[in-house]
Amino acid sequence: MKKFKPRRRGKGYTLIELLVVLLILGVLANVALPSYISSVYSARIGAANANAKTLATAIQGKAVTTGSYDTVLIDYAADMGGTIPLNPCTGTTTGYTITTTATNCTVVASVGTNCGSWTPTSFVLGYSGE
Repeated sequence: MKKFKPRRRGKGYTLIELLVVLLILGVLANVALPSYISSVYSARIGAANANAKTLATAIQGKAVTTGSYDTVLIDYAADMGGTIPLNPCTGTTTGYTITTTATNCTVVASVGTNCGSWTPTSFVLGYSGE
């Protein structure tokens, strides 16, 4: 009597092998995704604060030249190379707040929804008018 040998029809993977690979990929994605999102948020926050500081420098330079602070954001575009820098947390070039008094000015990047929850850095400028 002959022994029966099952034949393997193809050189593909079994369902169990595919499920194990998918399980491993799922675990890796669960571990790596939060770190990736956190690093993206950190980079956007850093860029928003750096852009606000650059804007504050342009505001201070113009205040020294003109003798007063201007709160219109677009007025600083020429001083910044033609455009206002993008705030990556809001996705717009209008994502900055300029508040002034007679002797000082504060520049803050808007929080927006692209960076999670964070507290932006306030850049306070002073000018005596002399």
